[in-house]
Amino acid sequence: MEIANNLRRVQERIARAAESPGRRSDEITLVGVTKYVGAAEAAELVAAGCHHLGESRPQELWKKAADLTPAGEAASAAGNTTKTPPIHWHLIGHLQRNKVARTLPLVSLIHSVDSGRLLAAINEAHTPVNDQPPIAVLLEVNTSGEAAKHGLSPEEVEPLLAAAPNYPHIAIRGLMTMAAFEGGETIAAKNFAALRQLRDRLKPNIPSCVQLNELSMGMSDDFEVAIKEGATIVRVGSALWE
Repeated sequence: MEIANNLRRVQERIARAAESPGRRSDEITLVGVTKYVGAAEAAELVAAGCHHLGESRPQELWKKAADLTPAGEAASAAGNTTKTPPIHWHLIGHLQRNKVARTLPLVSLIHSVDSGRLLAAINEAHTPVNDQPPIAVLLEVNTSGEAAKHGLSPEEVEPLLAAAPNYPHIAIRGLMTMAAFEGGETIAAKNFAALRQLRDRLKPNIPSCVQLNELSMGMSDDFEVAIKEGATIVRVGSALWE
């Protein structure tokens, strides 16, 4: 019940944050980040109504995707099974090229593409069969400028978008960023606004195979700020589990 109550509270916060700029809460996808919990808790969250789950580490995504089988059977800590609806997995952390092939069949969206080399590796590994759609990705942008963060510099995004036709098995759907570690909501708002402004500047000239409709930004401490700055996807972890 606690997980369900936490989810309800987060959903209410999303709805209130969306009201301020005149948006609708159904414009925003909540990705429940499961990196600190096990499969049983993740299954509870899905059963409560959050069908989008995110993992930072590919290996942990592989494990949870195996534990939460396609049929929706999740093993609980007691060895029982819990019926869950379909899950849409999001990889939100860094993806090394040697982990691409095993990750692609499991994910609905990769948030963290940060180089042309990674785009090329994904394109090579994802060979669509039986009319499978291209793999959906976001380009990760380091809008805070912090050296410890992964991500493209804002100046690197436009050339990578221009090269998108070279990767026919990939669909670039938008951009992702993380706020600075320090500076609170004021700095977070600037980082999020910078991503939105970059998207708005680039959008008129993108190749026809690219869409920049998605902005993945905001976590437990700052997702309301991100929504006010235009986030369409928020990645929330601790607020769902504490």
